[in-house]
Amino acid sequence: MRVFRLALAALMIAFPGLVSAQPYPSKPVKIIVAFTPGSATDIIARVVADQFSKSMGQAFIVENKPGAGGSVGTASVKDAPADGYTLVAAGSGPFGINPAIFAKLPYDPLRDFELIGNIVLTPQTLVVGAQTPFKTVKDLVAAAKAHPGEVAYASLGNGSTSHLTMEAFQSAAGVKMNHIPFKGSSDAQTQIIGGSVPVMSDTVPGVLAQVKAGKLRAIGVAIPKRSPFLPDVPTVAEQGYPGFESVGWIGLAAPAKTPKPILDKLNAEIRKMLQDPAVKEKLAQLAFEPVGDSREQFAAFVKSEIAKWSKVARDSGAKAD
Repeated sequence: MRVFRLALAALMIAFPGLVSAQPYPSKPVKIIVAFTPGSATDIIARVVADQFSKSMGQAFIVENKPGAGGSVGTASVKDAPADGYTLVAAGSGPFGINPAIFAKLPYDPLRDFELIGNIVLTPQTLVVGAQTPFKTVKDLVAAAKAHPGEVAYASLGNGSTSHLTMEAFQSAAGVKMNHIPFKGSSDAQTQIIGGSVPVMSDTVPGVLAQVKAGKLRAIGVAIPKRSPFLPDVPTVAEQGYPGFESVGWIGLAAPAKTPKPILDKLNAEIRKMLQDPAVKEKLAQLAFEPVGDSREQFAAFVKSEIAKWSKVARDSGAKAD
């Protein structure tokens, strides 16, 4: 046995490629989520981990590392070994908006990562308290024009997608509103429902329950066509602002220089997963729309998102805390 081990060790030294010739994955894989458990990114990452564990025969384990709008957890993956065993849930905040609002971001989404594929998206939605007189986007704009700087809007925090969406909306509508940031969606929604602030922007999954309960009123969806989860709510574009779009998205990324065969395999697994009827049903229950694009399409999309939000941040002066 000792002779065999020595011979094997000699082979590994002489032919190091033999070590990496094992089929991927040959050990557990970590998916880093840069947000708290229960967040949208966390929920989707756990759906992915569960499906990949079944389809690829190795455990995919979600590890939460929240902080600084997702920057802490995302940055932790940048310097991980580029072997496919540490991945990161690549969301619109850390990969699309943070480059626009942080003066010193500890990573570059395009330089420090390999983008594997976009998994789901969900549009931002303008919602108002049920007690407000606003029934449409036109009503909100009329009030904001009549009272410049007086109509307040809530956000999920400075530099959040919620915040930047409303800054983009003000620019599109030619109005000036008063930003009041809160610490997350639940805090902001409590103020909207209570009547302290009239309007906010949040994702469809974030507001759907309260809209269905009649506590919030959705007045506009920020995608080109109506959401299947809010089919009676017109888009912002339909209401006079063509091209207005703001979506949240969650994909998967790996450290830069991860081997292409591993990246291609993971992208193929995403696409296969999104064809599974059980996964489709789960995502529908969560009010997420599946994507399943190519690696190249995802990279181009992220690049365009960074450019879009950088312009919004420059024009509005929006910055992270």
